[in-house]
Amino acid sequence: MRNGVPKETAPGERRVALEPETSKKLKQAGYEIAVERGAGETAGYPDDAYREVGVALEADPAGLLAGADILLKVGPPSIDGGRDEVSWLRPGAIYLGSLMPFRHLRTVRALAERQVTAFATDAIPRTTRAQSMDTLSSMANISGYKGVLLAATQLNKYFPMFMTAAGMVPPAKVFVIGAGVAGLQAIATAKRLGANVTATDVRPEVKEQIESVGGKYVGIELAESASAGGGYAKELSDEDKARQREILAAQIAQSDVVVTTALIGGVFAPKLVTAAMVGAMRPGAVIVDLGADGGGNCEVSRPGETVTVGGVTVLAPLNVPSSMPLHASLLFSRNLTAFLQAFTKDGAFQLDLNDDIQQGALITHAGEVRHARAREALAKEAT
Repeated sequence: MRNGVPKETAPGERRVALEPETSKKLKQAGYEIAVERGAGETAGYPDDAYREVGVALEADPAGLLAGADILLKVGPPSIDGGRDEVSWLRPGAIYLGSLMPFRHLRTVRALAERQVTAFATDAIPRTTRAQSMDTLSSMANISGYKGVLLAATQLNKYFPMFMTAAGMVPPAKVFVIGAGVAGLQAIATAKRLGANVTATDVRPEVKEQIESVGGKYVGIELAESASAGGGYAKELSDEDKARQREILAAQIAQSDVVVTTALIGGVFAPKLVTAAMVGAMRPGAVIVDLGADGGGNCEVSRPGETVTVGGVTVLAPLNVPSSMPLHASLLFSRNLTAFLQAFTKDGAFQLDLNDDIQQGALITHAGEVRHARAREALAKEAT
């Protein structure tokens, strides 16, 4: 079977789906690999690095995709303009990569119409067996780390406590909202930088995880569970939202830095930080909204921009993993390789739609949208 790896063309995207060293593992498993020329350059992987491990390089992306049994990508295949990647795929081909189906319903429909079997790695179940395949977690880990570094460079004071000849400088107070993968990495990074870190999450069961990476947990007793299963959180009831706003307002007002990482189902960002909460922060404070790709957790955020509101700097960076493309590509590549290796037999990928991992990640197959929630979203869009 032949794996095709095209250049990513989304604005600002610097990652590549398969890096050279990981390519060797797939070749050893029996796959042929072809990469579009220049696909890895922005990530720090030149064409020569692929040649050295026996990967074929192709200049024509349409020919590359037409000849691919499996398409490996970081972002959804394009369907607009002069680069309609879905139309270049042959019917029966397999797509593997991040798809975010609820944000890209037109692409989902096009993949189904093209008879492509599409697996979204951002929909892989968060189980022990699937952990090595989960691109959503790998990329969230980078976002949490980089988000705190962005805050540290913007803040007008030190993160750690310092004892100097001029006296003691107290540590910065950092408040992290959301304790998923990104949130836990943000807590750990802020703690390593010497900050005083507090964190909250709508799932009280993560209290021990917050404390294990150096944070202090604050939270409320919920009227109903906020866990959606699989390591994800669901939207709160109106009653619990009101109680949550009270504790958020109190913590945000006394914080130097607020890092928001909350995503419902790993996709949609609930609005948690109101304009009034931002107004209660001291001038010079910083908010880093890591939910910007899902619309933003902060009411005053402008996704993709940095704004100042009442002296508070609000950063809402998009596609944060792309800002660290070498390691982001390495981890993403390992995730895709783990998925393929798990279902490879005699040098070929084996479809097993009864397998829980394939079931969870499957979006389209045999001309149909198989993912129930994506199917419902498409039906709702059509009405």
